Amino acid sequence: MAAAACGIDGLEADLLLGHVLGRGRGWLFAHAGDDLDAGAEAGFAGLIERRRAGEPVAYLLGHWGFWSLDLEVSVATLIPRVETELLVELALRHLPAPGNPIHLADLGTGSGAVALALAGERPDVKVAALDLSAEALAVAQRNMRRLRLDNVDLVRGNWLAPLLPGRFNMVVANPPYIEAGDAHLRRGDLRFEPLAALVSGADGLDAIRAIVGTAFACLEPGGWLLFEHGVAQGPASRALLTRAGYTEVATMQDLEHRDRVSVGRRPA
Repeated sequence: MAAAACGIDGLEADLLLGHVLGRGRGWLFAHAGDDLDAGAEAGFAGLIERRRAGEPVAYLLGHWGFWSLDLEVSVATLIPRVETELLVELALRHLPAPGNPIHLADLGTGSGAVALALAGERPDVKVAALDLSAEALAVAQRNMRRLRLDNVDLVRGNWLAPLLPGRFNMVVANPPYIEAGDAHLRRGDLRFEPLAALVSGADGLDAIRAIVGTAFACLEPGGWLLFEHGVAQGPASRALLTRAGYTEVATMQDLEHRDRVSVGRRPA
């Protein structure tokens, strides 16, 4: 049962074999000399071929880790990425202390990764998680139910439009921000992820422009907007926030010291 000897990354092979067998890596290591039965061997071989063809491991497994959660994912959702955990960290840092009712909106929720991470960490916060894709919201709903989180409302719609003129203490977003025609869209996992969740106009900023403008009117005085963006979009993001009237504008870097999340506050 040599998972690593199949022409792909050893960790990926172990994950796929463990998925077929319903076992973890520790069990695979302990049983490395065992033979696979015919059904498991065929299932594993099928997954290996699909991975060799480029399909993301997360989609082959049907789930992926984010924050402290194990989330269902599908081709209707982006694959949660570790750099997006910075958005969760910053949101937790900027949320008001428990006390008065706190309302947060997560725009473009996809699998629900950011919304569910925040809802789990702060059960006192009421989270509205929005997405335009009914298929993505169905995945988010299954994740929400499995995690037994009752402080999240799932809403279908384009950014904040369904909730206008609602008022929030915080708005967070991981919007599409890749430029149309970017060569990266034809490489790696991005080839398989939903294009609408990746691409946002000629400069990649169309969604960010819409969110920056709409969120200002929906935030309570003193409320925060935080959004993820591309590594070269920090200056443009800060300029958009400043022109829209936000204060305390800043861009935070991820673990690889790349611009990743910009923030702004509606004046109190």
